Amino acid sequence: MKYDVVIIGASAGGITTAIAAKRFYPDRSVLVIKKEEVGMIPCGIPYVFGTLRSVDDDVLPVEMFLEPLGVEVLTDEVTEIDPRAKLVRTKSGREISWEKLVIATGSKPVKPEFPGSELEGVYTVPKDYHYLKEFRERVEDAEKVVIIGGGFIALEVGDEIRKLGKDVTIVVRSRLLRNSFDPEFSEMAEERLREEGIHIVYGQVERLLGSGRVEKVKLVDGTELDADLVIFSIGYRPNVDLAVKAGLRVTRYGIWTDEYMRTSHPDIFAVGDCVEHRDFFTGKPYPLMLASTATFEARIAGANLFKLQIVRENRRTIGVYSTHVAGLTLAAAGLTEEAAKKEGFEVIVGYGKGPDRHPAKFPDTSMITAKLIFSRDRGAILGAQIAGGKSVGEMINVLALAIQKRLTASELYTLQIATHPLLTASPVGYQILQAAEDALAKLRAGG
Repeated sequence: MKYDVVIIGASAGGITTAIAAKRFYPDRSVLVIKKEEVGMIPCGIPYVFGTLRSVDDDVLPVEMFLEPLGVEVLTDEVTEIDPRAKLVRTKSGREISWEKLVIATGSKPVKPEFPGSELEGVYTVPKDYHYLKEFRERVEDAEKVVIIGGGFIALEVGDEIRKLGKDVTIVVRSRLLRNSFDPEFSEMAEERLREEGIHIVYGQVERLLGSGRVEKVKLVDGTELDADLVIFSIGYRPNVDLAVKAGLRVTRYGIWTDEYMRTSHPDIFAVGDCVEHRDFFTGKPYPLMLASTATFEARIAGANLFKLQIVRENRRTIGVYSTHVAGLTLAAAGLTEEAAKKEGFEVIVGYGKGPDRHPAKFPDTSMITAKLIFSRDRGAILGAQIAGGKSVGEMINVLALAIQKRLTASELYTLQIATHPLLTASPVGYQILQAAEDALAKLRAGG
């Protein structure tokens, strides 16, 4: 079997690479190899426990996206990449040759190493259809669910399981969403979750207790929490086994790539969770695992497989996040105030607050709080955080572009926007403009 392009992995990064490759090089043959017969939409996984009726409602229709474009899809597991021979070998015994190879192998959940983690009733949150089917059934039977972790997945899964009427406790070491939000936004999330009946416990896990099946979670301070089911959501690791075996350059953060997603082998590309990402401002490698980032990288890789067609301004990546828990939408982009100060930036912070509809008497109105972080020296935006109604999920994309283009507080203050009573905040009180104005006033006052 011989193809111009072979892509290993069929999640967001792999699918988008294939689409881009066919659009930019329609005469080239493209094969996508997926390990599982049934794939999942990763960001939708938390919702199979509540809002969605079943795991089947979150299935990723890979063939529907790719086959109309002439992309072939093969279900098999790649066991080896041979860079010299330009071959991949599969579990079923196939040898497939390629001119260009793209690794989009994603990530896998960090497995707990606490005593008792081998007990029945202990789960992680992988992107595995069959695992999730069994996991979902166990959730139905449980009464007390303990979730270890304070990130997006932990909160989303906890909020969804609560909708099933379960008693949910989230155990977090420091504060919720610490890597993406400053303390005031973490507090908003915690307050909403507590209002919905979710227990938030601060502490470290020492061990899990039970006889064959988990019964309790014991913390370092001696606290014991009753549990019929325990979910560990303590992060994900890049899935780099094939890259390591192939001799590609790999760091603790993932597969090294250049600005066009080429690995240390010029004809092998990599995209998504399996790749090392470098912060937009500092250039330091950091963990970033988002489908939106994977598809951005996939568009770059797919367009530039055979020749340079899309120029990338720099190799660095902006973390852009959003979530919706307990009726509250939270979104962030770039550096937090804490992170900016830790990196040595002198910052000015601007705030905006008000309703997301005008007049505020509309029944679905929510209050929006916006926080923008600017550098003191030239007033360039470094980061943004917003909380409120669902429109926040799109507002953050405007701010991500502002960060990418290094806009200043003055430029944001003069941003030209569209508003509508049913759709947005008032043009008089648009929170992004308010926050930029607040920062400008502080800059001019020397504060």
